[in-house]
Amino acid sequence: MSEIKTHYRNCNICEAMCGLEIKYQGKQILSIKGDKQDPFSAGYMCPKATALQDFYTDKDRLKTPIRRTATGWEDISWDDAFTEIAEQFKKIQTEHGKNALGIYLGNPNAHNLGNALFLKPFMKSLGTINRFSSASTDQMPHHVASNFMLGAGMLIPVPDIDRTDFMLIIGGNPVVSNGSMMTAPNVLGRIKAIQKRGGKVVVVDPRRTRTAKIADQHLFIRPEKDALLLFAMIHCVFDSDKVNLRHLDLMVDGIDDLASIAKEYPPEAVAEFVGIDAQKIRTLAKDMMAADSAVCYSRMGASTQTFGGLCQWLTNVFNIITGNFDRAGGAMFPQPAFDLLRNHKRGYKSSFGQYLSRVRKLPFFNGEFPVATLAEEILTKGEGQIKSLITIAGNPVLSAPSGHKLAQAFKSLDYMVSVDIYLNETTKYANIILPATTGLENSHYDIFFNSFSVRNTVKYSPPLFEKEEYQRSDWQILKEISARMTNTPVDTSSQKITQEITPEIILDMELKNGPYGEQGMSLKKLIDNPHGIDIGPLMPCLAERIKTAEGKVQLLPQLYLDDLPRLNAVMKQSARDKDYPFDLIGRRLVKSHNTWTQNSDRLIKGKNPCTLEIHPEDAKALGIEKGQLILVSSNVGSVEIEAAITDDIQLGVVSMPQGWGHNQKDTNMSVAATQPGVSINDLTDAQRVDTLTGNAALNGTPVAIRAISAISAISVL
Repeated sequence: MSEIKTHYRNCNICEAMCGLEIKYQGKQILSIKGDKQDPFSAGYMCPKATALQDFYTDKDRLKTPIRRTATGWEDISWDDAFTEIAEQFKKIQTEHGKNALGIYLGNPNAHNLGNALFLKPFMKSLGTINRFSSASTDQMPHHVASNFMLGAGMLIPVPDIDRTDFMLIIGGNPVVSNGSMMTAPNVLGRIKAIQKRGGKVVVVDPRRTRTAKIADQHLFIRPEKDALLLFAMIHCVFDSDKVNLRHLDLMVDGIDDLASIAKEYPPEAVAEFVGIDAQKIRTLAKDMMAADSAVCYSRMGASTQTFGGLCQWLTNVFNIITGNFDRAGGAMFPQPAFDLLRNHKRGYKSSFGQYLSRVRKLPFFNGEFPVATLAEEILTKGEGQIKSLITIAGNPVLSAPSGHKLAQAFKSLDYMVSVDIYLNETTKYANIILPATTGLENSHYDIFFNSFSVRNTVKYSPPLFEKEEYQRSDWQILKEISARMTNTPVDTSSQKITQEITPEIILDMELKNGPYGEQGMSLKKLIDNPHGIDIGPLMPCLAERIKTAEGKVQLLPQLYLDDLPRLNAVMKQSARDKDYPFDLIGRRLVKSHNTWTQNSDRLIKGKNPCTLEIHPEDAKALGIEKGQLILVSSNVGSVEIEAAITDDIQLGVVSMPQGWGHNQKDTNMSVAATQPGVSINDLTDAQRVDTLTGNAALNGTPVAIRAISAISAISVL
């Protein structure tokens, strides 16, 4: 028998960048444990890491291309697949224009070194502006705020959680998510460390999450009212005459005008709508002002709603005026070894609104349109209609709003291609599926998540297992399609591919030209340090990294001021919708990240996690008992789901997780099919967006609830 060996790498399933120690023999994995020598995660890992082994060994996983025919799926060679794809894409673009081809990117692309480096030239080679991604279902408000306030969408402030004395978490559950726009393994341990050093953690959320349960205080808030809460706390800072810009005093524009605007939002004026007592709001603001260091972190609940843009803008404002921006223990900026802002010039003209979507006129930003408009761009006839599509590592039928509408749209396409490892709810509509290597067969470096990290570290992971000769890496697939589309001759032999530009060549160049290049940072240095290298804590650096033309923080971009009438209208609205009296919100699960993880037996075993949480008083009023099947309906569809009765959810609010619904025909994810659940996106409405950023408003969906008895058949509308 071959010897037992050890491989070190970062897990690339979620944002946390946990270091792993993998014992293996030949091509058999013996164990996956946290790497105690990793300077960032220090031995911590969450349960999802085991899915790396499951992806590698999954019998359902595709490894060679398949083509859909009238009689079913058939194998096709790589060369024939690439030839057909290029011919069909070119034919459609010749007949209907370049923008008749659309692109959709799922979230695994952000966790993939090769795709992170090769997607931009790939998209350029296709020549279409109709690009969409999962970013506009969860994080676009962060990028828009950074773009307009700081001059660059990727200049994201992250909580310095390891040094803060007071942490206010609005609509986030980082103990389960391991951060999310705040890369931080073992958030549970980091929060306990805040408390151990005498600090305080407060969670504001319509649900008592796992994070809320370990916090010092939890306050229920009505869904989609976070912007009013933030404004009220900002009002308190000005009202107390406690504005403190510290070292940013000469770098902040708009403070006087902000004071005038904030006067309109005293806690007493918003308390009724927010659902939090005015005195408690004042105490929150007072705690933030009084702490030696403090940070406000707003995440999914604050982003994926109709006021997501205002929420992320106001979160930045709150951190700035309390003196907790670009300062230890506050909201700070990583300085990653691979610096995505290295070539970003000050005053660079933003792409925001450069184009508007054809049907609904939603803004183009960061190289893409909001995914909420994808279905209508396919289904609405006329010039510019999307006729063909390529999806890459994404399953928007389950993950994007009005997923069933997307299924209808995909079915209507003239031609569709998917780069994916599974035949799933989205890829089943493709004409050809191109499966890429994944996880343990790929090298890895976290380009994006080092840019959101709570500490500056750096780590490279080589492939654990070499891919088979018949397999292709994602970046090789992208390069080949690009070459065919631009008529660039490419020798596809394995020898030639190894001689071409690879992710490692680009990575090494960026490391050497990055902020630590003069200290010897290089790919070789990372290979020589397989556990990773600790560069140090986050340091004040905004003066050097800010990208606005004036080199100043813009507190009051006009974009946000123009959106205030929409927010003010909330305080004039009548009572709840009589037809749909409940607010539906999402729920993060520690063992789930995207629909791929639902095909890991170890991650879905146990009791059904896809339930609807409902408050006991609401359940009693509706005659609903624990475990009973109930009907949840919105203006776009209905689902049947099991009831979970708990006082962890606010009265009038219900919650279910995202990423389920593996009960559709003609798919092949056999493990997921044993516990399919239902899709929350059969209820969410693609017409509900944050009109400021175009981000999907997945939270706060108005729904009706009723017991399932006496209902014989339910169908999605």
